Amino acid sequence: MAYTTVRISEDMRATLRQIAAAEGVPMRAVLARALESYRRQRILERINQAYATLRRDEFAWADLVRERADWEGTLLDGLPQEPKPVDAQPRTRRRRRS
Repeated sequence: MAYTTVRISEDMRATLRQIAAAEGVPMRAVLARALESYRRQRILERINQAYATLRRDEFAWADLVRERADWEGTLLDGLPQEPKPVDAQPRTRRRRRS
């Protein structure tokens, strides 16, 4: 793998070093995780912006709602509903006796 140098402030380097030391990983691993997190955040922001734009268009939004309803209708195939697997059931917590 090829490497390159990126200039950052001393404060940012100190923060990067501190996080890396706390996690016990190399600074480049912390930086890689941060960049991946930022990349994912940007994707979600663009998706949210696209939905906001779609929602402002009454006709386009109504079309999407109708399409979703059509897809929901595909589940009505006349077959009995299958029970959920045991491990998918929500677990209840037991109270500790005091």
